[in-house]
Amino acid sequence: MSQNINSLIQKRRSIFPSMYSGQPVDDKLIEQLLENANWAPNHRKTEPWRFKVYTGEALGKLGDCLANLYQKHVPAEKFSSKKQEKTAQKPRKCSHVIVICMQRDEAERVPEWEEMCAVACAVQNMWLTATANGLGAYWSSPGYMKRDEMREFLGLNSGEQCLGFFYVGHYDGPDVPAQRKPIEDKVVWVRE
Repeated sequence: MSQNINSLIQKRRSIFPSMYSGQPVDDKLIEQLLENANWAPNHRKTEPWRFKVYTGEALGKLGDCLANLYQKHVPAEKFSSKKQEKTAQKPRKCSHVIVICMQRDEAERVPEWEEMCAVACAVQNMWLTATANGLGAYWSSPGYMKRDEMREFLGLNSGEQCLGFFYVGHYDGPDVPAQRKPIEDKVVWVRE
């Protein structure tokens, strides 16, 4: 088995926007992330993944939208102006934010959970591509992403839903240590 793929998978981490350097990522590299996402496995070839790429000035607009949704929908007892500001700034610290969406198969030939799993596989392909190219990446899924205001802001189609935000940027920080329990604790072998 190739040590390269093992190393790449084990090196993949959530690298948060606060760790990004501010250096822009070339759009060609983002296009490669998306091309690799397109090769994810999916049942009945529904290819349910959809992406909306925010960069440049659009990052500020996305940050403002997220901060406004936070303010509007977080209960008063849980609201934090510090968190609201952090929410507004998170996209601005990125080179690109890829909105992760799922377009449900119109004929509903497969269960919805299978389509979500296909989208998750597509995101893993993007994440591994980012890791292989020394980029930081992080998948965030705030609760208010399902709100009608978010759907309107993103211009989602009928049957399309937002599954989160994939933050991408260069980072200068040290490697983030691995945190996994042994696989032996999670596997049962059945031989007869």
